[in-house]
Amino acid sequence: MSVEAGTKAGMFDCRDAFAATLEQMAEKDDRIVAIVSDSLGSTKLKGFKSKYPRRFVNVGIAEQNMVGVGAGLANGGLVPFVCAASCFLTARAMEQVKVDLGYAKNNVKLCGMSSGMAYGQLGPTHHSIEDLAWTRVIPNLTVIVPADPVETRSALKWAAQHDGPVFLRLSRTPVPVVHQEDYVFAPGSAVTLRDGSDVTVIACGVLVRRALEAAARLAARGISTRVVNMSSIKPMDREAVLRAARETCGIVTVEEHSIYGGLGGAVAEILALEHPALMKMLGVPGVFAPTGSAEFLLEYFGLTSEGIEAAVKELVDARAQTNGNSPHPHKAAG
Repeated sequence: MSVEAGTKAGMFDCRDAFAATLEQMAEKDDRIVAIVSDSLGSTKLKGFKSKYPRRFVNVGIAEQNMVGVGAGLANGGLVPFVCAASCFLTARAMEQVKVDLGYAKNNVKLCGMSSGMAYGQLGPTHHSIEDLAWTRVIPNLTVIVPADPVETRSALKWAAQHDGPVFLRLSRTPVPVVHQEDYVFAPGSAVTLRDGSDVTVIACGVLVRRALEAAARLAARGISTRVVNMSSIKPMDREAVLRAARETCGIVTVEEHSIYGGLGGAVAEILALEHPALMKMLGVPGVFAPTGSAEFLLEYFGLTSEGIEAAVKELVDARAQTNGNSPHPHKAAG
């Protein structure tokens, strides 16, 4: 899927779009229930609780239990949205996610809030930079990382209609709108937000807008950069990855996650098996992130538009050195 899009004015918290959309869906579908783990404020579900108190369950700080409660409600024909900080919802409850959701195929929607390093100042215990690796390996579980409020709304509506478990990863870090209002999320379908012929940047979540900013600066340097929003981590758009490998000189993946097991790992698996290509992975390099603001941590690990720009230039230079100093070997070969 390809759309002409760029960042629009204003910054938004995707949790606001999540909460408003969940309320709207609950108004039309009385099967929808919300479950939280003593996290009413961080999930932004005060409005939902006020409107639908009989469809709101606070289990307390008991993430393993809440996944089991969600599975039980799903068995009873309801559509539970299980909402908690992503670091605890995944790390503490993976056995329940594996058995009660993946194996049993229960129709539960896991909503991992404040993902990545958005809880930066609370330290490594609250960072969620492993959640994509853990959830990706669970059979039958769809994994989604929306990039903006528009995609959050659309992905949430899709999840409510999908018969099966879903993991929706949401940050609290404000982002601009990068999609058109009529955008419709589809699992396994990436979105090309900016076309380009030299290098492809594949990003997800809060780093999509930084990839777009980097591409704009790279264009001024004569480097044409394709920017792909890969919000569907599982299933992944295999054809979008292979097109990037065939049509550009390499791929840079960008994620607010460990470089092991997340977006970069999934892209690398496709390339290794089907079309080897030059690649760089930007993310957290297999370490615990230090304590600091979310903005500081993104800068600390080079997850900025400047960091993405530098990675693209390194990849272009590397390909040029191995192909007779031609920055466009794929064009020459074609």
